[in-house]
Amino acid sequence: MTASQHTIAGTVLTMPVKIRRANQHMAMFSVDANAAQRLIDYSGLRVCRYLPGRAIVVLMLMHYLDGDLGQYHEFGTSVMVNPPGSDASGPRALQSAGAFIHHLPVDQAFTLEAGTKIWGYPKVMADFNVREGRRFGFDISVDGQLVADMEFRRGLPFSLTPRTQAQRSYSHRDGVTRETGFEHTLEGVRTRFGGVRLRLGDHPYAKELASLGLPKRALLSSSAENVQMSFGDAQEIP
Repeated sequence: MTASQHTIAGTVLTMPVKIRRANQHMAMFSVDANAAQRLIDYSGLRVCRYLPGRAIVVLMLMHYLDGDLGQYHEFGTSVMVNPPGSDASGPRALQSAGAFIHHLPVDQAFTLEAGTKIWGYPKVMADFNVREGRRFGFDISVDGQLVADMEFRRGLPFSLTPRTQAQRSYSHRDGVTRETGFEHTLEGVRTRFGGVRLRLGDHPYAKELASLGLPKRALLSSSAENVQMSFGDAQEIP
């Protein structure tokens, strides 16, 4: 079968799109499931209620260093959801859950166009200020308004042998909900309970996060020195 292709800003991308090197900082929060559901009702998907009345929201900064979409920063807000048609609940339901991408600001135009056209991701342009040092931190602003400022405490090494994992993400754009399968491999992972300071700004995105009860203590946080990823085409969900 011939691989599909997409032309973005005059460049032809052949699927799957490859990310050869990136690093990641992530924080996972337990939030009110009803509040999370209201936030993503427009998608037609249902949040994964991993505990009674609770759902998982993930805030993640990615720095893509070598890949088909170039170098860029990306800040994702995702809600863990059940696959379409599933009403699974409980801790085991997270094993089959996927990430619904509610916001995905980036700082480069090429990946913005690719992300919106190929996968329907909600990418917008943003400004990132990354702080390297004893504690890693960053802040992100959209249209000159602060969305979030996060600071991470260093985690402990998580010494599992790197292996490729298959996952699903979901997006909603122009009235269409899509599912995208992807694979990733994480190396140099560090993790800890809590470990994140989150400050919200005045941008409407920040007010949405506040509607979930943020800022609050994270369930856990993690970092990965190297992430490799492979993204296939998006599939529309009827």
